[in-house]
Amino acid sequence: MYEEFLRRAIQLAAENVESGRGGPFGAVIVREGAVVAEGANHVTTQHDPTAHAEIVAIRAACAKLGTFELRGCSIFSSCEPCPMCLAAIYWARLDALYYAASKDDASAAGFDDSFLYAQIPLETSMRSLPTHRLLGEEGDRPFAIWRKSVSKIPY
Repeated sequence: MYEEFLRRAIQLAAENVESGRGGPFGAVIVREGAVVAEGANHVTTQHDPTAHAEIVAIRAACAKLGTFELRGCSIFSSCEPCPMCLAAIYWARLDALYYAASKDDASAAGFDDSFLYAQIPLETSMRSLPTHRLLGEEGDRPFAIWRKSVSKIPY
C-alpha cells in the first residue's frame, strides 16, 4: 500500500516536469489509508523559493483539515526532502516519511543541497551567509508576552 502512495508522488513529479509547471518533485499526505493532500514543486512558476512539493502538500493538508499539525498522517515524497522540507515535516508533526529518490539522485540532476547540510551545524559566525544578532533584549519582548498569554496555543 505504501508503494501506491509513493508511486503517486513520483507521478506528480513527472507530470509537473512534463507540463512545465515546475521541478521534478511530488508529495502526497495520507491519513488512515486515504490521500489528504498532494503537492508538486512550483518554485519557478509561483516565484516562491519555499513552494517545494512537501511544503505545498503540508499547506494543503493543514488547510483541508483545519489544523497546524498533521499527527496521524504520513508523507510520501518522490525524493528525499531538502533541509527546509524536512524541518517542515518535523514541525507539522507527521508520523512518518517515505521517499523514493535520494538526495544524491537529486544532486546528480542539479538539485544539490549539500551546502545547506554543511551550513546548518556551523556557528552563525562561520556560515557563508553573513548573520548578525541585534536588539536581543527587545527581541525577547514578544516571547515574554507569549509566556504570559492565557490565549496561546502551544505547539
